[in-house]
Amino acid sequence: MTRPEPGSTADVTVDRTVGIDAPPGAVYRLIADITGWPQIFSSIVHAEVVEDRLVGRAVREQTVRVWALAGERVESWTSRRILDPSAGEVCFEQIVTAEPVLRMGGRWRIEPTDDGATRLVLSHRYRTVPGDAAAAGRVAQAVADNSATSLAALRNHAELGERHDALQFAFRTAVDIDGGTEDVYAYLQQAERWPERLPHIVRTRVTGAGPGLAHLDMDSRTPDGCLHHTVSVRVCFPDRHTIVFKQRRLPVVMSAHTGRWQLAEVRAASGAPRVRATAWHTITLDPEGVRSTYGVDATTAEARRHLRAALSTNSGATLSHAKQYAEAARTGA
Repeated sequence: MTRPEPGSTADVTVDRTVGIDAPPGAVYRLIADITGWPQIFSSIVHAEVVEDRLVGRAVREQTVRVWALAGERVESWTSRRILDPSAGEVCFEQIVTAEPVLRMGGRWRIEPTDDGATRLVLSHRYRTVPGDAAAAGRVAQAVADNSATSLAALRNHAELGERHDALQFAFRTAVDIDGGTEDVYAYLQQAERWPERLPHIVRTRVTGAGPGLAHLDMDSRTPDGCLHHTVSVRVCFPDRHTIVFKQRRLPVVMSAHTGRWQLAEVRAASGAPRVRATAWHTITLDPEGVRSTYGVDATTAEARRHLRAALSTNSGATLSHAKQYAEAARTGA
């Protein structure tokens, strides 16, 4: 690591390395697919590709946006990435930074080892406002902590190998609604009103985390009558009629749970416009949690069936009530 004196205008460069018992190609794919990061990294709430273009035979340039937890805050930034699979590199640079950071970029470098595994190097290159030693120290500690956490999480995920497909799964529940898109979106967005509107919701507490951002603390009842406490972060996109979420407080059976509420206009057989409201869930199971929750002989297939049934039932109930609300609003009932 190079660390200039406070007040210097030079960049700080930090390299951190981890060995991963997985093929380089598998590690590269996890880094390249930024939309899958919320399932890998605990701090990442949501990540999306804003622009993606080919700039060479296989090299891609992307503009991406990321929402991530920083304590109780949710921070968002936009970065430019260069993806070069032949070189085993993904380079990144934040387009807009916030003080005390003046510049933040770096590189993921995937190196094959002689035994077919991977040596992964995560490099950061950054600059902070000159003359503020305390701020420089905070940024240095944050980069060190985040690098260590990210590399450990990536290693653990990559080393799942063939078990990944059994442990991670996604499903959806959809309802067509003869109502207004704005009414459906408002119903799903106004989680503070769910206890009075939804019979399976016992309590909610919504606190702001920034524009379009919220923490949702909620108690709900599962189909078997058990009380279930969840804490989630929500990112709302009114212009897209979409709400994405990441569950922060997880049952032991899960290592990650993300999802989204998404509205789209469709046409009925008569040609009349309808709203298709869809609830998506993506879950990564914890193998030890599966055994402790469902028994030492339980399979991941059993856990998948149980979780899908419970979450689909509650999501379906929410969408059913949203349908009643929006259709009544349209008819004036």
